Amino acid sequence: KEWQVSERDINGAKDGELVEAEQSGPKNRMGLPSARIVNRLGDPSQPKAVSLIAIHQHGIPDQFPDAVIAEADAAKPAPLGKREDLRDMLLITIDPADARDHDDACYAHADDDPKNPGGHVVWVAIADVAHYVPPGSELEREARKRGNSTYFPDRVVPMLPDRLSGDLCSLHEGVPRACIAVRMVLDSHGQKIGHKFVRAMMKSAASLNYEEVQAAIDGAPNDKTEPLLSSVLEPLYAAYYALVEARKLRQPLELDLPERKIILSEDGKVETVDFRNRLNAHKMIEEFMVLANVAAAEELVSKRVPLLFRVHEEPSREKLDALREVAQSAGLVLAKGQVLQTRHLNSLLSQAKDTDFSEQINLSTLRSMTQAYYGQENFGHFGLALKNYAHFTSPIRRYSDLIVHRALVTAGKWGDDGLLPNEIEQLEKTAKHISDTERRSMMAERDTTDRYLASYLSERVGAEFSARIAGIAKFGVFARLEETGADGLIPVRTLGREYFRYDPDNQSLTGEETGITLGLGVPVTVRLSEATPVTGGLILELLTVDGKAMPKSSGGHRGRGPVRRNAGKSHKKAAKTKRKVARIRK
Repeated sequence: KEWQVSERDINGAKDGELVEAEQSGPKNRMGLPSARIVNRLGDPSQPKAVSLIAIHQHGIPDQFPDAVIAEADAAKPAPLGKREDLRDMLLITIDPADARDHDDACYAHADDDPKNPGGHVVWVAIADVAHYVPPGSELEREARKRGNSTYFPDRVVPMLPDRLSGDLCSLHEGVPRACIAVRMVLDSHGQKIGHKFVRAMMKSAASLNYEEVQAAIDGAPNDKTEPLLSSVLEPLYAAYYALVEARKLRQPLELDLPERKIILSEDGKVETVDFRNRLNAHKMIEEFMVLANVAAAEELVSKRVPLLFRVHEEPSREKLDALREVAQSAGLVLAKGQVLQTRHLNSLLSQAKDTDFSEQINLSTLRSMTQAYYGQENFGHFGLALKNYAHFTSPIRRYSDLIVHRALVTAGKWGDDGLLPNEIEQLEKTAKHISDTERRSMMAERDTTDRYLASYLSERVGAEFSARIAGIAKFGVFARLEETGADGLIPVRTLGREYFRYDPDNQSLTGEETGITLGLGVPVTVRLSEATPVTGGLILELLTVDGKAMPKSSGGHRGRGPVRRNAGKSHKKAAKTKRKVARIRK
């Protein structure tokens, strides 16, 4: 799409710059709508422009108003006051090595209660953001507006100013910090049999990263972890192993899909793409956070204090039927005629494990899921197999957690910074808003990753890659490159002259002449035909399917059908946005 910008509306932009523009008038004599330049994003070839495109395209607020900064700068460290003093407790933070803010700390020890033999006590302490972001403040209004922090490979757009997120609220090592902590008692099988919330003051005994914690448990402690091994780390892992036992009984959904991370060089360009190795240290912290989130939800339900639940509803019947068809085509079974539970899906995933269909079944299962959201009404969390679940553990980066913290303040009668009556009335509206901001951030993060990968791969046009089919549409096939996790489109028009029939239920394209079927998870070899960094688009050519060369049709009539006729429309529809980010044209 082209717009015409008059000299008075160029806003100083230069030829070739990336800009944000908005339509300002109807079509003129040349048939082009008038537009004005709203923001200059700079040279599109510069790495820093990549995330800026997404920030402006998705309307993510990235500048704090002066009043918000003033409130943050005026904040002072919280006093001990009536808080419980946990400063001598050996609470530690465990985060990624490059983490700047630390939401959560944990500590565990064996339960000395003779009525709970083999039991554990787990403490989880979370930054007391509610103390610094009081209701009705400029900070609170801005946090609600943003909804959450947004994470890009080169930057973070935080929910709160750095004075709070990176300083006063962050649980730095050796510094007294305000927190809301929960003491949870587990039996020997990892079942939570009690909990208690307190508003407290803590002092982190150590800020550790996942890798050094895991290395210590595996027998290679460093100078920082060795003094903590027997007193802190081993009791934490003992409690974690008990939680693993409880998890096996509960059977939350066990998807096996790799998580990638883009590594940038000092000049901001993609250096490599790593696939995260999930250590037991990651899983341990994850289990502790889930446990604390459950405790928060249960506490507020029992005290009849309104809150926002994290809701994940079960898949629709239509999506389950489609998943069942995919499973049957792979010779696998998804039980029918019973109330669906995650253990049924786990059985399917287990059948597919270590087979050629593993990725196909994992992807198809993921696609069958509904999207989690925030709501005042509790429908449970299907994926985690939990009846009561709320987000409590990340208030520095999620507004939902701040709401839960303030609900806990109300429930515990800890102060006047709890939920206000008008906020309780607006909870459902707030839930809808922050569910939307979460999706906005996810789309911006995904688009930025796509653009970085397209830039990284632009120097390898013509190269061949191993890939797997990750998506099927009328207009083509999406393949995921195994080396980088990048997704590219194989347009259906490039698959030969035969007509490919699209089956939306089975998520497949089938050639009417050759009979070749392209379905989720099928291994393919592709050639990179195009890479467009500005849009993040990759165009691929299909070379082999499941190890066999792509068969050639006899060149007969393609046949009619929506597969090819609608291809152009599909591209245009996907690319349409309310506000455009485009190169300037004079």
